[in-house]
Amino acid sequence: MGWALLGVGLLLALYTLLRHGLRSAPRPRGRPELRGRTAIVTGGSSGIGAATALELARCGARVILATRSARRGEAAASRIRRETGNNEVLFMHLDLASLRSVRAFASTFLRQEPQLHLLINNAGGCCGSDEKQYVYGGWAWAWWCITDTQRVSLEVLTILCRCENVETSEGVPLYVTGVAQVKIMTEKELLAVACEQFLGKSVQDVKNVVLQTLEGHLRSILGTLTVEQIYQDRDQFAKLVREVAAPDVGRMGIEILSFTIKDVYDKVDYLSSLGKTQIAAVQRDADIGVAEAERDAGIREAQCKKEMLDVKFMADTKIADSKRSFELQKAAFTEEVNMKTAEAQLAYELQSAREQQKIRQEEIEIEVVERKKQIEVEEKEVVRMEKELMATVKQPAEAEAYRIQQIAEGEKVKQILLAQAEAEKIRKIGEAEAFVIEAVGMAEAEGLKLKAEALQKYGEAAQLSLVLDALPEIAAKVSAPLSKVDEIVILSGEKGSTMSDVNRLLAEIPTSVRAITGVDLTKLPLFQKATEAKE
Repeated sequence: MGWALLGVGLLLALYTLLRHGLRSAPRPRGRPELRGRTAIVTGGSSGIGAATALELARCGARVILATRSARRGEAAASRIRRETGNNEVLFMHLDLASLRSVRAFASTFLRQEPQLHLLINNAGGCCGSDEKQYVYGGWAWAWWCITDTQRVSLEVLTILCRCENVETSEGVPLYVTGVAQVKIMTEKELLAVACEQFLGKSVQDVKNVVLQTLEGHLRSILGTLTVEQIYQDRDQFAKLVREVAAPDVGRMGIEILSFTIKDVYDKVDYLSSLGKTQIAAVQRDADIGVAEAERDAGIREAQCKKEMLDVKFMADTKIADSKRSFELQKAAFTEEVNMKTAEAQLAYELQSAREQQKIRQEEIEIEVVERKKQIEVEEKEVVRMEKELMATVKQPAEAEAYRIQQIAEGEKVKQILLAQAEAEKIRKIGEAEAFVIEAVGMAEAEGLKLKAEALQKYGEAAQLSLVLDALPEIAAKVSAPLSKVDEIVILSGEKGSTMSDVNRLLAEIPTSVRAITGVDLTKLPLFQKATEAKE
């Protein structure tokens, strides 16, 4: 706010200097001729804008002063027309801080003027607006150092009104306390009124204003009512205060939401005296009522006792009669119950026997069915066992037999093939052995042939040589069994001797050799000499 005032002061000082300088300076030579030209000067009501508009008017131009203040704009236009004698100086409303005002100015100018030659925007033309904007429950833009913003509380305010020692219409001093709930109304017109009244003030200041208004109306109303009207009908009293005070606080943009009387009392015991008479009358009426009630209660109690006894006797008689009737009816019911019980028992036993018979018949049928089912189960078991034997014995046996048969067939084929191979082997071996035997035989035959030829050629000497060559082999084969004997004991008979037995064995040797080789050793000279020497 201080900066704004400083700026305004500087502008006024500049305006004063310029105005003084322009008025004291001689008219410049060669001023241009601007007749038929239209010029718009914003902010032309004062300062540089007013000086510019003045010079344009002196040059004969049609000048339109565009300012936001109609009063100041009309005054400036009138002054310029008077000083210059140019009647083409006009005023049009324009607030450069409002786009709506700018649009309205442009529309008006285009309707009234055919063309525009000069547009001079004065530097002070956009320094604010007189229009006020009220925002509640929201937000708005504000220019720093330019826009002035102030706040007022719209919340409910609780005000406690106290009127002490206020005389009523009967002159009785009373002390009255009331509680009021008020708030600033949000309708645009009423909100504007409240802002004019309370902007810049604290909540306590607003409360004080409303409190003074309510207390004044409360005092004035108390002076028109009696104590009984105030004390006995507090709601009507509060309603009257609310109705009287509402127009006054409404003109301040404030609404009374509620007003109630909290307390009413006095210090001269007037209210307590009003209650004493009523209390005494109430106590008297209460005592009379208690006595009458006790009397009526005694009379009514006696009547009730009499009626009670009458009713009791009648009730006892009726009870006895009812008891007798009950016993008779009970005996009849008992007899009937026993009969029905016996019949029911017999019927039960008969029915039980029938049911037992049916049960036995059903059991027999069940046994027959069970036996049939058992037979079926056994038959199915036999079939199952047959199938099991087929699966576990016969089929494995047949499979084993088939396997053995296949093995035997394979073995047979194998044996046949082996026999054929063996026969072929034997045949080949036989052929080989036959060939060998044939070759050996041919060789032996050839050898025998040669031996025969040699024997024939050499005679007895060759035969002897052959025998001598064969004797060691013969002796070895003959003595081979004896090689395993540790010792030989020769036992002779009684008539013989050992030497005779030896000689007999030696005598048998030529015979054995002859039998084996065909050579007669007795014909050999050497053997003959040995025999002769022995003799």
